[in-house]
Amino acid sequence: MLGIRGVYEVALPVRELARAEAFYRDVLGLEVGLRDESRRWLFLRAGGQDGMIVLQEDLEAWSSLHLAFTVHDADLDAAIEALRARGVAVEGPVTHDWMPARSAYFADPDGHALELCAPLPARAR
Repeated sequence: MLGIRGVYEVALPVRELARAEAFYRDVLGLEVGLRDESRRWLFLRAGGQDGMIVLQEDLEAWSSLHLAFTVHDADLDAAIEALRARGVAVEGPVTHDWMPARSAYFADPDGHALELCAPLPARAR
């Protein structure tokens, strides 16, 4: 086996970089890591040094994607309320016994399906 422990970087196509940046930075609280104006890309830190989201402005047709952010279970309900307070429609929380985890689902301005996923200890099932 290769010893893969997670995902470090995910790239998402977006229609308007400024609009997407405002959502991911101001609503989700991600931090700007690097702005590449020549390619119209924005690298955002997701979880400090643990991962990145790369917003890539792309005016062509593309399908929406799904991305899940890991959060602590103790923070999930407050995160849901914070999103709703910003006008974001949120579904959940939903408990997934098979994982086990609790999740909340919402969309970004480009229609990408986002998730806040709070892994649960096996005994919480």
